[in-house]
Amino acid sequence: MNNLLQVKNVEKYYGSKKNITKALDDVSFDINKNEFTGIMGSSGSGKTTLLNCIATIDTVSSGFIYMDNIDLSEIKDKDIARFRRENIGFIFQDFNLLDTLTISENIALSLIINNIDTNKIDTLVQEYAKKLGIEDILDKFPYEVSGGQKQRCACARALINHPKLVLADEPTGALDSHSAGLLLEAMKTMNEKLGATILMVTHDAFSASYCKRILFLKDGKIFNELVKGDKTRRQFFEEILDVLATLGGDHTNVK
Repeated sequence: MNNLLQVKNVEKYYGSKKNITKALDDVSFDINKNEFTGIMGSSGSGKTTLLNCIATIDTVSSGFIYMDNIDLSEIKDKDIARFRRENIGFIFQDFNLLDTLTISENIALSLIINNIDTNKIDTLVQEYAKKLGIEDILDKFPYEVSGGQKQRCACARALINHPKLVLADEPTGALDSHSAGLLLEAMKTMNEKLGATILMVTHDAFSASYCKRILFLKDGKIFNELVKGDKTRRQFFEEILDVLATLGGDHTNVK
């Protein structure tokens, strides 16, 4: 199998001996290269904790997470930032763009941090901006563009270093339905045409219907799994809603 990520028997506890919360309970799954996988679950189900452990922002209490056969728990503290920079792309709900930099400069930032040849940076920025349909706003500042354009800028920034894995945390959470649709189409393009492996946390069934596979978390455990296969996005959307109905909790049902 072409595994990129292996999560094995992961548990995560918070708190002291008198008041322990079990955020993740024996979670195991694999993600292959070029997959677009969603993680769903109501608030408190453990999905953000899981994403943070995969992102090396948090550590597991027990179990293992391997990325390209590297045990994340074995990475030394001094090497974590570099590992993250070289292997993981992030797309956040609130964009995390710098207001004092242009869209072009925001996209280029990770290249500069990684010491990419300055002669190549402009070409790469133009290439990714074109792929994500934002080449006409590169000279604008974040406050001058729409939420959807900001988020596509964040996608370009996440992809430009060719990360092994792109982690998206509620990427459509701050967007209206039109902008969300444009972003999800951009992420689909990232996956299908640019070969990006994407793991997206979402509570939204519409967003999840763009994935090829969904893992559902409940009380820190994997409750169910859906694979899109040959189903249409509408059929997959309805199937997701059925699982969410059994899970309970609040989920956006935008069609």
